[in-house]
Amino acid sequence: MNEQVRKNLSWLWLSLLVIVLDLLSKNIVSSKMVLGQSIEVLPVFSWTLAHNYGAAFSFLHDAGGWQRWFFAGIALVVSVGIVWWLKTLQANARFLALALALVLGGAIGNLYDRILLGYVVDFIHVHYGSWNFPAFNIADSAITVGAIMLVIDSLFLEKKRQATHV
Repeated sequence: MNEQVRKNLSWLWLSLLVIVLDLLSKNIVSSKMVLGQSIEVLPVFSWTLAHNYGAAFSFLHDAGGWQRWFFAGIALVVSVGIVWWLKTLQANARFLALALALVLGGAIGNLYDRILLGYVVDFIHVHYGSWNFPAFNIADSAITVGAIMLVIDSLFLEKKRQATHV
């Protein structure tokens, strides 16, 4: 394995950190709360234990069960693709590597739940008055931040990175 591939794969520590924090937090919440229980932390933020049978933010949660394996398959394919992409990055693509590591950690955290439990444990609930954002978890947050970073990279950094690599 060449030095650049080794450096690129060193970003997997961040993916592992996301996975550990995600699974640990889900385990703690699941052991301390009952399904549907909500504990207000702030007037706009609560811990609310939910089981999400769908994708991010409860998309297709009531589709009848096929979505469990469909989304598990997608997460597995995406995870393999991200590791391959990470291995092939140029040395000056640290922001992109960070984004990929976040998405990978989140995908694997939710994949673990989906395969072992058949649903994803969600517990972070943001709300205001009668408005409620669907409950989510640390993995969802890592995926969202990573995806935003991927967009930023493609819009603002990729051309600059390619220009300095030539």
